Amino acid sequence: MLATPSYDIALILDQGRRDSQEDAIAARVFDAANAGYVVVADGMGGHAAGEVASDLVIKAWRSVLDAVLDSHDPTESELLDALPLAAMQANAAVAGYGEEQPAGFNMGSTLLGVLLLRNRLFWISIGDSPLYLFRDGVLTQINEDHSMAPEIDARIAQGHLTEAEGRDHPDRNQLTSVIMGAAIPKVDCPEQALELGPRDIVVLGSDGLQYLTDDEIRATLQDNADAPSQDIADSLLQALIAKADPDQDNISIAVVKATGQ
Repeated sequence: MLATPSYDIALILDQGRRDSQEDAIAARVFDAANAGYVVVADGMGGHAAGEVASDLVIKAWRSVLDAVLDSHDPTESELLDALPLAAMQANAAVAGYGEEQPAGFNMGSTLLGVLLLRNRLFWISIGDSPLYLFRDGVLTQINEDHSMAPEIDARIAQGHLTEAEGRDHPDRNQLTSVIMGAAIPKVDCPEQALELGPRDIVVLGSDGLQYLTDDEIRATLQDNADAPSQDIADSLLQALIAKADPDQDNISIAVVKATGQ
């Protein structure tokens, strides 16, 4: 168990093959509180909409979490309450911006935020931005996927669709929960923390990272398991670039290791 971990965090933001960048990403470590955070937002709505939405989400998150973590000796309860509060403020910010726009204006964003508290990981997730844990050679997505993909995969498992039909299904990336300034149908925010070990690797991403298969992500992490977080993030980006997918979405990647001081 890590009593006093330090955090090795790396961030990458890449436009992919898209005309604009609608992803946003941020991180900060608070040594006094022995804590830190990483947040990813994947905006939607096109140029000057999706990028605004993701920026509003990141700003709301930072405003709430910075205020709590910069305060003198925050309680664990205050820290955990900050996660849903940040989501509510982000949703309100998107709603407020939308009210000032012409009729028919639509935009939204996913939110994936993690709070590192000593060697424990808490998260809040709205949308389909994946949160992975790589432990002992096994890659696991630990947050919920708020898209139609899980339902379509279940239909494949039941024999109602072939793997090819499921992979290319037109509704696969349709979101079932998102921050759009209205009611949020689903929020994944477990009260129980994930305990991090000294060799665990945590990866956050926008769905642009998932142009790599889980097996490809796992292999990249396995090959670079002892490397610093920045090298791991760079290797994931290079693997995406090597695929040369003409439809490659915007890419956000965050790699986190908790290492003993």
